[in-house]
Amino acid sequence: MTRTVQSCRGVPIRLTDERWAHIVEEHCELAGLRDDVLEAIAAPEGVLAGSAAELLAVRPLDQRRVLVVVYREVSQDDGFVITAFVTTRLASLERREQVWPRKS
Repeated sequence: MTRTVQSCRGVPIRLTDERWAHIVEEHCELAGLRDDVLEAIAAPEGVLAGSAAELLAVRPLDQRRVLVVVYREVSQDDGFVITAFVTTRLASLERREQVWPRKS
């Protein structure tokens, strides 16, 4: 079953069962966190620019770890999840350009 959620920029982002199975296979710590992955897209703490036109939705899990969901907005009407992972390497994320919310 494909689940879809609107990104903070209003674009529907889809997460297919096939993609979810691939994510959990590579990142077993995410098993059972599918709703958290979708919530990270819909209500992130921030969205960062990727290196190849993808976006990284970031949402804290606890004091040390953040959930990162990598996705692409193909158009105003379509987007998809590429992968997701948990990291403690916050400094590497802080070097990326923040695209949402825009810093003033």
